[in-house]
Amino acid sequence: MDRRAFIGHLALATLAGHGAASAPASRKVVRIGIISGGPTASMLGAEPRGEYTGAFLRGLRELGYVYGRDFVTEPRGTEGRPERLATFAAELVRLQVDVIVAGGQAAAALKQATSTIPVVIAQGGDPVSEGYAQSLGRPGGNFTGLSSQQADTTGKRLELLKELVPSAAPVGVIWDRQGLLGWKAAEAAARDRGWKLLSLQIRDAGELKKILKAAGKARAGALLVNAGGSLANYLQQVVDMTARSGLPAMYAARVYTELGGLISYGPDGIEMWHRAAVFVDKILKGARPADIPVEQPTKFELVINLKTARALGLTYPCLSNRSARFRTPAARQDGQVAITWTSSHQWASSSGLVGLIPCSRASRISAVA
Repeated sequence: MDRRAFIGHLALATLAGHGAASAPASRKVVRIGIISGGPTASMLGAEPRGEYTGAFLRGLRELGYVYGRDFVTEPRGTEGRPERLATFAAELVRLQVDVIVAGGQAAAALKQATSTIPVVIAQGGDPVSEGYAQSLGRPGGNFTGLSSQQADTTGKRLELLKELVPSAAPVGVIWDRQGLLGWKAAEAAARDRGWKLLSLQIRDAGELKKILKAAGKARAGALLVNAGGSLANYLQQVVDMTARSGLPAMYAARVYTELGGLISYGPDGIEMWHRAAVFVDKILKGARPADIPVEQPTKFELVINLKTARALGLTYPCLSNRSARFRTPAARQDGQVAITWTSSHQWASSSGLVGLIPCSRASRISAVA
């Protein structure tokens, strides 16, 4: 090789080496495990049909994450079968996903499955009493997320139930060990207003038939369902059995009214899943779940199922008239959920709907013919 050829080869090798050294490192594609109560098919891909998973991915997009480039998901849907939770939790741990996002019903299974993979509970109960956080301000383990504040809203649910289903008969309160604080809150609210309550403590879903029979014998006028821990994985059965009892019931989450329950009042679950993206973003940027405070919701919604109301002989002209005038593409299937009223938690009673909610304050209508 002559001198000029040698210099040429040396220059090319130098340039090639310089290019290799300066090329950006390949971007890691993060794997996010998701456990929810719906079908897995509705949780797949960048544009999932399921509104909870969809809200979470929308939150990630708003933070600049691109599906396929920055992250992919490993979704698992229980389809209402709680026995799948432990299996799905173990699967995601074996896959060594980078972070797991799940509803509160999966917290116990995930706590048993891993103490190292970060877990964001998108719509949980009380993380301290349920044992996966030392405190709201400093969870202290591998869990963080959002608490649904159910105990704090129990008094408001009781107030709404008494307004929407007026009766002098006692209200049966179904509660479990995790709902003890909620039962105490209901007792306090009833004592202040002179209302009668019937304590219906439940240990598991298998006791529901006996509990409902006891409520009927005691001539309860309505039910306040405050037993999320025992019943959270049996939502459809709870709604169906309560409907067969003929007693109007108030629940803590919208999903019950979507399944046919009469009334629910609680945090906006879709908003909570949307907010979960912020927690995942912090974790992916290096924050430890132990140091990320658990958040409490700021948006609450009242949902009334008009189809169920009619079956129980209850009428709400304000809702019926307004929903007849405002029909939106956001309507629920089968015309079940007729109206959603979203507000901050702190609000005072005022004239209007059944002496409580004025039509003018209904901020989101969902109705179909």
